[in-house]
Amino acid sequence: MTKADDLRGAYNHVTDPDAAAIIAAALVHVPFDGWSNESLAAGAADAGFSGDDVTRLFPGGAVDAVVMHSALADEAMVTAFETMAEPPDRVHLMIRELILIRLDQASAHKEAVRRGLTLLAVPANALSSARALYATVDAMWRAAGQRDTDISFYTKRATLAAVYSATLLAWIADTSGDRTVIEGFLDRRLQDVARLPKASAPLRSALNTGQRLAEGMFQIVGRARR
Repeated sequence: MTKADDLRGAYNHVTDPDAAAIIAAALVHVPFDGWSNESLAAGAADAGFSGDDVTRLFPGGAVDAVVMHSALADEAMVTAFETMAEPPDRVHLMIRELILIRLDQASAHKEAVRRGLTLLAVPANALSSARALYATVDAMWRAAGQRDTDISFYTKRATLAAVYSATLLAWIADTSGDRTVIEGFLDRRLQDVARLPKASAPLRSALNTGQRLAEGMFQIVGRARR
């Protein structure tokens, strides 16, 4: 199996309903105990599961829980987008809407998202971080109807990974409670992407090496720019 096959496979995750129930119950404990064995054990107890269930369902511990929480958020985002009464009819507007939906849905558990990003930022968790980020941007592109498998498969996902990661970190840092602040930040990032065709030849050449770019950048979370 190639790395590309492995990355594509990240989209085809299956969420165990018992694990999902434990995560849902653990979310109230995460702001106090972080993503940890303690918060998972407390969530399991609240949801009627045992410590053995936690070990079975999350063999990688808290990191597995964070990745699954992200996968559940991906699913909820796509479901909300696909049931919109009047969805956008242009791809860049679809992507914009998908990102905003995901952030809006996460707002009730913003601290849990922040703590999850902190855990995934640990170097030892780089692969899990890469896979979670890839799964999110892949779900966005597919929801927007972009299912091509040529070289643009990689460049599109690499570009969106940078836009989404920057916007996510800006959302985490924002304390204004004003949605328009993040909308403005996201719109500026999307405008940056729109200007890429006018970029210098060296930059275009670098972007055309899509697979290498994607596989490298999915190991980190992009830095927010204002």
